[in-house]
Amino acid sequence: MCGVVGYVGRNQAVPILVEGLHRLEYRGYDSAGIAVHRAGKLAVFKAQGRVRDMEARLPARVKAHIGIGHTRWATHGAPSDINAHPHLDGAGRIAVIHNGIVENARPLRERLARQGAEFVSETDTELLAHLIAQKCEETNGATDGLVEAVRRALLEVQGAYGIAVLDRERPDELVVARRGSPMVLGIGEKEMFAASDVAALVRHTQRVVYLDDGEIAHLTADGYRVTTLEAGVADKTPALVDAALEDHDKEHFEHFTIKEIHEQPDVIERVLRGRIDDRFATARLDGLNLSPRDLLGVRRIKILGCGSAYLSGRLGAGIVEHLARIPCDAEPAAEFRYRNPIIEPDTLYFAVSQSGETYDTLAAVEEIKRKGGRVLGVVNSVGSSIARSCGSGAYLHAGAEVAVVSTKTFVATVVIFALVGLLFGRTRDLSHADGERLIRELRALSGGVSQLIEREDEFKRVGEALAQYENAYFIGRGAGYSLALEGALKLKEISYIHAEGYPASELKHGPLALISPTTPTLALVPDDDQLAKNLGSIEEIRARGGPVFAVTQVTDLPIPDDHRMVVPATHELLAPLLMLVPLQFIAYFASLARGCDVDRPRNLAKSVTVE
Repeated sequence: MCGVVGYVGRNQAVPILVEGLHRLEYRGYDSAGIAVHRAGKLAVFKAQGRVRDMEARLPARVKAHIGIGHTRWATHGAPSDINAHPHLDGAGRIAVIHNGIVENARPLRERLARQGAEFVSETDTELLAHLIAQKCEETNGATDGLVEAVRRALLEVQGAYGIAVLDRERPDELVVARRGSPMVLGIGEKEMFAASDVAALVRHTQRVVYLDDGEIAHLTADGYRVTTLEAGVADKTPALVDAALEDHDKEHFEHFTIKEIHEQPDVIERVLRGRIDDRFATARLDGLNLSPRDLLGVRRIKILGCGSAYLSGRLGAGIVEHLARIPCDAEPAAEFRYRNPIIEPDTLYFAVSQSGETYDTLAAVEEIKRKGGRVLGVVNSVGSSIARSCGSGAYLHAGAEVAVVSTKTFVATVVIFALVGLLFGRTRDLSHADGERLIRELRALSGGVSQLIEREDEFKRVGEALAQYENAYFIGRGAGYSLALEGALKLKEISYIHAEGYPASELKHGPLALISPTTPTLALVPDDDQLAKNLGSIEEIRARGGPVFAVTQVTDLPIPDDHRMVVPATHELLAPLLMLVPLQFIAYFASLARGCDVDRPRNLAKSVTVE
């Protein structure tokens, strides 16, 4: 969840570290800090708050050619200057930054305290500094002393980590390691970089090496060497990362959230590019590595994800099931492995993750593989842990999504599953004509989203109206229910309005008790065979004095005109993607009206790499 960056080379380290931290701040932003080797000592600068707060504490000039930096999302200890990373051992020899969580922190901390270690913070990370320093004493004088000390320390650690370590006694060496939390190396000319995300590297290099779990990298200005926790040598082949610097720039937009909403028409076109087979009215998803015989052998599909990835999977599951006529459902990845799931040989699993590093989803992937199941990835980040673990799947190609809330990757995920449904359907019973119709509407989708983006001011008024309330309901039927869950999640994530999504059919079974003039409901009302039932639900709410807003495909709902947001007509399976756009705008403008931090909502981070 935290952001980690490291540098060793001929250039000044501090500007590189600070810039990298700004680009990683979406991964954690309750505190920040850097440590550099300076004048024979490890100098540490850190502060509670944002990177800019730490930056304000830096001296005018800090000459150093090696250093590490960190942005924090708290797991152990409240945000504070003391709990901010980096952490030092008692003698100031070892500096450590850490993304992840040490699950056996308490017994390790108690043992180290008995051995004389004095702790100043509440974090689990500080014990790593003490533990590595202790191992350095044991390996004193060894050629690979720091690597060996880190290895011995990590063999005692349970949990997830992506760490970077400096040693006062080794001013030209940086050691990083990973297990369960991402770590990528950047290769420059007479300089090396390390980070938890390529976002911190793209300004400096596009040649990268992804560490796998249980690997340790020793970095100097001249290059790198990777070994394993078992002291074996790991041969790593550099790759070229496909990341654009402008993806990490707000350009003329006030926030990344609104920029990424506006990028959705282009994202839809990129997702579809090269993936349509007009001759046979089907999809071309070569990355799935599924032959026609493989497709026919699948009897069930299950989609796993967390947060918006899970909710996009819910929408996708409905589309796939409708087109392919095979059972398909979605389940929270965090719950999946703990119920001892039955892995059937004819079930195909999809793991959905924007970052490709979501710990719970990665753990579910490993559980499926351990039991002999087949799992494919639907991820946005090339080279990410889930992508590499699955081996096959479909990339979203949505570009970097920096805002914590998912917008364009949600849409891209649903479009991918529409293509999956088309592929499976045309292998089975979906007619050529129906395939052509879906393709035609998929290609028109970006235009429909563009039309809605042009009506931004209309949705702004609704968002500002909802900002006056403290509670809200979102209701829908069928796919509208999954959409209601996503709309409620967006609103609560960035505006802090308590919002709940419910099936409209469930109103009478409990939620109706809370309807009042101070509890608005936002109804999702497509023009489908359940229109009459949705209208009945709206009347039930109005009869109890509840304000009703609606995103709909029909123009004659019994609500005020300025409460009704009509979206263009499209294929019935794609309607939720158009109805989603007003919900994104509403959440954004409600957040602005309430003075919230839109891109970085409290207590949340973009990439959840701890359980």
